[in-house]
Amino acid sequence: MPIDPEPKPAPRKAARGVAPLRRKRVQSEPIVVSPRGRRILNVLFGFATVVMMVDALVGEKGLVARMRAREEYQRQVASVEKLKLENARLREKSARLRDDPSAIEAIAREELGLIRDGELLFIVRDAKPARDGSAPSTDAGAPLTKPANHVK
Repeated sequence: MPIDPEPKPAPRKAARGVAPLRRKRVQSEPIVVSPRGRRILNVLFGFATVVMMVDALVGEKGLVARMRAREEYQRQVASVEKLKLENARLREKSARLRDDPSAIEAIAREELGLIRDGELLFIVRDAKPARDGSAPSTDAGAPLTKPANHVK
């Protein structure tokens, strides 16, 4: 049988005829507040409530600031997604230019106006309508050719 480390004190028994010790219950008197004092307290509590609500709505970390921050976050998320798409498009274009000679040739033809040896470049202009209502006239009877830069 284990031994208790500290012996427990025996419960006190009241002596005969003597009541055990107990705390006295103190009867508190109700605080009487005049109607004027009650009105002042209500106004103060109302004012404090209004101040806290205004601070919660408009304060440094209030509802309005939180809504603005959420809108800014949504704009930034949209911007990041747009930049990711642009980045993927540019990577694809870079890979095409690195690996596909026909892509390089297409850009040389479109942006630089280059042609291969032996090709002819024809420039066709729209005919201008005549002012008197007759048949449209052309600037020149022969097709125009442009001096060509050559792609090798």
